[in-house]
Amino acid sequence: MKPKHSTILFFMLPILFGVLFVNAQDTGSDFQKSEAKQSTTTLQDQKDVAVTIYNNDRALVREKRKIKLPKGESYLKFMDVPERIIPETVSLKSLTQAGSLQILEQNYEYDLISPSKLMEKYVGREVKLVNKNRDMDFYEVTAKLLSVNESPVFQVENQIYLGHPGNVVLPELPAELIAKPTLVWLLDSGLEEQDVEATYLTSGISWKADYVLIYDEPKNLMDIEGWITLNNNSGATYQNARLKLVAGEVNIVPAPAPMVQMEHMMVGMAKSMDVREESFAEYHLYTVPRRTTIKQKQSKQVSLLSANGVNANKIYEYRGNVSFYHDRINPIRNENVDTYLMFKNAENNRLGFPLPEGIIRVYQEDSEGMLQFSGEDRIKHTPKDEEVRLRLGKAFDVVGERTQIDFQKLGPSVVECEFDIVIRNHKKNDITVDIVEPMIGDWQIVKSTMDYEKKDAFSVIFHLPVKAEGSGKVSYRVRIRF
Repeated sequence: MKPKHSTILFFMLPILFGVLFVNAQDTGSDFQKSEAKQSTTTLQDQKDVAVTIYNNDRALVREKRKIKLPKGESYLKFMDVPERIIPETVSLKSLTQAGSLQILEQNYEYDLISPSKLMEKYVGREVKLVNKNRDMDFYEVTAKLLSVNESPVFQVENQIYLGHPGNVVLPELPAELIAKPTLVWLLDSGLEEQDVEATYLTSGISWKADYVLIYDEPKNLMDIEGWITLNNNSGATYQNARLKLVAGEVNIVPAPAPMVQMEHMMVGMAKSMDVREESFAEYHLYTVPRRTTIKQKQSKQVSLLSANGVNANKIYEYRGNVSFYHDRINPIRNENVDTYLMFKNAENNRLGFPLPEGIIRVYQEDSEGMLQFSGEDRIKHTPKDEEVRLRLGKAFDVVGERTQIDFQKLGPSVVECEFDIVIRNHKKNDITVDIVEPMIGDWQIVKSTMDYEKKDAFSVIFHLPVKAEGSGKVSYRVRIRF
């Protein structure tokens, strides 16, 4: 039935309410038009896959497939590759016979099918408009697609339609559009059946380390568990993959970051695995002994390490500032003291495992034996036999007070400062507070009420013991030449 000619412009609902129909099968343009012989390989041909994930949004994928292709020159569609593959890193080699396979040309097809892309390809061409509501002016009619800017514009005979309430039916799928990213190779093969290995880098896969630490303060012991968290947004699933992780700063030439739409990710928890660690180049390589499947849009955790009965100490620290030596300052009252947790990453301390960078979350038991969160901190890559220092926060019951007793200028570039520092401990146990005083210029402590440790050329530490529900005090005078 023809449309009525009552008006020039017919305003209808936009195309977003319609459904695009196509009546064709998926083929790539170069692949389809070529007169050379053609073959296709998919994940069904995959024999093995190994994934090595780096810290900086990179993963190295090595997959083996058994392929069939004619001798001589032919095209091969290598399908089911990640959407975020880096095409210039792809290599292909024969595992059956060295030198029997040569890549003459490589294409990465990524012009994917979508409603907007389909409509763009049909601008200026004829399509069919199918009306779902038979009570309207027409049920099915041939129209010309004039534009898709903002919303589709159709011409039906002498009338112009802005949008259409039903469906747009396309006569065929444009050959240049494909369903998913595909590598297309022009190969020269000496064998009709090959076991091949494709190697490539992809972005969109990352890993990080997270740690759970349970601290027993009365015993100064802790238990620690480490977890590897994998996030896969590369656009592919890696089925039953061999998994390796590289910790370290691998240099990557910067490039503009692609826009990635973050979607909801599935979360899976794997069973504890005994991860094997080894030195690799200037980095550390962690090998997960069991194969695992890394699904697209998935966050997965695997066990990294577990250690019990590790010696640890809580440190209280009250820190000064170099600006205190430049001029007179007002008294500083009721300043909460910083708290830290320290332990040695050594074999004789039940650890000695190179710790990848990550966040350590600390928990302690309350009076009812329930674990409560007591702070977190991020560690850098930490080799074995190094010390780990975690900042937990401010101590509620331990406060410091600083008073500048004297300030004198002895010359154009020489001053003397004298300070009283008082620490009040409202806890029910004795503690020691490290009073850390950063120095400046050429300095000399000319008077002090207690011994101090010269930590380095620019700082000293007073280790001040403070009784439970009591206070402690240290006074010192320093001469500084700027």
